[in-house]
Amino acid sequence: MHWWTRITDWITSDAGERVITTAIIPFVAILIAGIIAAAIGRGSAKRVISLSDREVRFSAVTALVSAARKAAVWNTLPIPEQQHVDHMIGEVDTRVRLLPIPGTALAADWAAHEIADMKKNAVSFSFQAEQMLVIFRDRLIDWQAHPSRAKKLFKNDLDSWAYESTLSDQDLVSQQQAWTAQQAAAENSSDLLANQSAEDIYSSVGSADSK
Repeated sequence: MHWWTRITDWITSDAGERVITTAIIPFVAILIAGIIAAAIGRGSAKRVISLSDREVRFSAVTALVSAARKAAVWNTLPIPEQQHVDHMIGEVDTRVRLLPIPGTALAADWAAHEIADMKKNAVSFSFQAEQMLVIFRDRLIDWQAHPSRAKKLFKNDLDSWAYESTLSDQDLVSQQQAWTAQQAAAENSSDLLANQSAEDIYSSVGSADSK
């Protein structure tokens, strides 16, 4: 307790008060101000980065929706504009995949499939095209606002399309195999007819010689 008494006596002394008021208190105040400034600066930097990321996401989604609108009327576009839109689609696909948020690959794959489908069916699309565009836009807006929902928004569709593609491929293989078998059967039938005709000819020639 002796050392505590000495510290207390020093603090209450004139020398101790001068050190506290001229050195310790200013140092603590500067330290606290530095900590507060660093916290404010860190928060501001996070807000700036978040705002920048959001603007990049908005820009990418807007570009995708614009490309989808062009794809929905693909058959009415002149060839140069189609080439320009294809170039734009490729660029925005890369931008989406490079976004620093979850689900970029799923979103890009889903959007690429939908845009390709719109281009393929542009001739017969009318009201259905508008409905697809609305769904396309809403899905992407929901994703950029809640990136963690990417699997829920896109994965089921992608899995379903992959399954349908597998079935189509299997059906195509079956058709090719059936066609090959049919061709082989036709060739065998032609060979049998040719052989039979040759035998008939030989038989006719033999009969003529014997006479």
